[in-house]
Amino acid sequence: MEDKRTLNESSHDELRNEDAITGQPGSHPVGTGLGAALGGATAGAVVGTLAGPIGTVLGTIAGGIAGAYAGKAVAENIDPTVESDYWRETYSNRPYYSDKFTYDEYAPAYRAGWESFDSTNSSDWQRRESMARASWESEGGAATMEWDQARLAAEDAYDRASDKSNRYSQSVDK
Repeated sequence: MEDKRTLNESSHDELRNEDAITGQPGSHPVGTGLGAALGGATAGAVVGTLAGPIGTVLGTIAGGIAGAYAGKAVAENIDPTVESDYWRETYSNRPYYSDKFTYDEYAPAYRAGWESFDSTNSSDWQRRESMARASWESEGGAATMEWDQARLAAEDAYDRASDKSNRYSQSVDK
């Protein structure tokens, strides 16, 4: 018999954000990519200073691999499926909500907000806003609303990601 459950009735296990290669839950390409880029650049610079140009290349490769794993671990706390579901359910109750816009029009702002959060960088929203805005624009958000309208949604999602990360860090430290 065919399974006729809707997305809202699906179990969380079916929304595991699976890795495209391994099928394992917890695929976080943004966090992995950021970790690889940041880790690779840092390691490459350190090794390069000590061993010259060849060291820079080898350091970048090794650092990229280590950074990818670190970035994935950080991103594990921010599951895009969970975030999208949360904002879809609550966006119309937020103080900045305007009935001129649907969830689909707010979605790029929310995504830009949570994706601009980086728990390894203690930057606050003001320092990460330009990154969020660039992401929002590249996702097509500017086609449906002005940044001034989207900004509060992006900041809201950034704050939620920050709060979740802080709670996760506190529970790991105990």
